[in-house]
Amino acid sequence: MDALLSALADPARWRLVTLLAERPRSVGVLAQLAEARQPQTTKHLQVLERAGVVTSQRTGQRRVYALRSAALRDLAVALSGLADTADQDGGTRATFDAYGTSLDAERLAARDAGWADGRSFRFSRSLAGRPELVWRHLTEPELLARWWTPDDLRVSELLFEARPGGRIAHEYRDAEDTDGTDVVVGRAEGVVVDARVGEHLAYRLSPQLPDGGLAFTAHVDLGLSPTRTGAGAGTDLDVHWRITDSTIDSADFIAGIEIGFGQSLDKLAATLAAGPHDTHPSDAAIDPRSKK
Repeated sequence: MDALLSALADPARWRLVTLLAERPRSVGVLAQLAEARQPQTTKHLQVLERAGVVTSQRTGQRRVYALRSAALRDLAVALSGLADTADQDGGTRATFDAYGTSLDAERLAARDAGWADGRSFRFSRSLAGRPELVWRHLTEPELLARWWTPDDLRVSELLFEARPGGRIAHEYRDAEDTDGTDVVVGRAEGVVVDARVGEHLAYRLSPQLPDGGLAFTAHVDLGLSPTRTGAGAGTDLDVHWRITDSTIDSADFIAGIEIGFGQSLDKLAATLAAGPHDTHPSDAAIDPRSKK
């Protein structure tokens, strides 16, 4: 496939392919129609033949070339497969497009400091496991690191002190940036306001801008209540985000709250539904600095 793509990438060779799609032609005629020198045309045809795009045969003093359609059909199938993968329902491209739409709207609205103050977002999930188990996933770094990012990101550093006044530090990178050489996608710092085990968790969290300034402050309130499900004990989780201290540069962050945190909660639900729920520090893909 690489040889085929390389052969077709040259505009002069692509012109020859289009001419041969009409009918087989000799080198001399192809050179005339392509308005090119015959030696150069011959070289292009040889490249196409090595790539399996054309075939040739000598007839008297002429060498006549014809198109091999199979190679182009194979390429068409491969390209169609790539397009289908990109366009699959609920895929990452759909998320990318949805974020782009939100991003355009938020950037347009972000004209003055405080532009998003008072904005709120609400989320709710019915989760497997008792409130005490859900609480652990909301507050213990080893468990929190498993879900506290959207699908395409991973937690790279995490500190969460689940007590009033406790510190929060959350750094995240691209999920495929396994060696940490790419730039940090984002970092947020905050403080725990309320922590009642199995019942209520509240904290303030501020994403950082590239220059170290704060983009905005999110006041996050999480309420847990026990439920009974067909599979046993469960937990209803209700989350309320409220924005204050928004800067003009916060639009990129705020545009992703609904999509990103929604994905994170879906990961939490899937993690709890999968079970078992035992974990060890070695299981968590987080930076050792989270142990400080």
